[in-house]
Amino acid sequence: MAQKFAQLEVNGVIVIVLGLTGGIGVGKSEVANMLKDLGATIINADHEGHEAYRAGTIGWRRLVEIFSSEILLQDGEIDRKKLGALVFSDPDARAWLNSAIHPLIRSRVSQSIQAYREEGQSLVVLDAALLFQAGWNDLCDEIWLVTSTPIDAIYERLFKRGLTAKEIKRRLEAQEEYGLLVNLADIHIENSHSIEDLRQTVKSIWTERINN
Repeated sequence: MAQKFAQLEVNGVIVIVLGLTGGIGVGKSEVANMLKDLGATIINADHEGHEAYRAGTIGWRRLVEIFSSEILLQDGEIDRKKLGALVFSDPDARAWLNSAIHPLIRSRVSQSIQAYREEGQSLVVLDAALLFQAGWNDLCDEIWLVTSTPIDAIYERLFKRGLTAKEIKRRLEAQEEYGLLVNLADIHIENSHSIEDLRQTVKSIWTERINN
């Protein structure tokens, strides 16, 4: 167990920014929801990314320049399903997407963290699958990594989201090996059992690390 991290005081309020990361289908969203139930404020990097390329934004213009208008829906918004199919099948396309959008997401996340600090929120969680890969870990005081060993469990979770076996395979292959990140995280949560086991693990860590 890592040593308890230093806490930052802003306007008389102890503020903690917790980074939550992990690969697709490992249960990271479930952990985020559990932390929210325990009182944390959640910043979802995927949501911030979608907002960063809404029609007419700088991000939208960058993506249209890179991928052409073929990635647009009839209403002018980015077709996220088509974009996802492109970037998860082509490493170069994924790198172009990341270089165009990640700086915009970082700016949005930084602004949100500052706003929550000014509101007096004591615990802000940055939920980001690419936390380390995008270099956003320096925004956080502590980082929790969620992994899941059984590949069948990952496929089962992603089937429920509507992904096909081919899409899941491509996304898993496109990811960094999250096992290599274990030593970089302050807390490692292995989600290989039931949802109740996961809930008890999160509560236990919360008690020891946050609410202590």
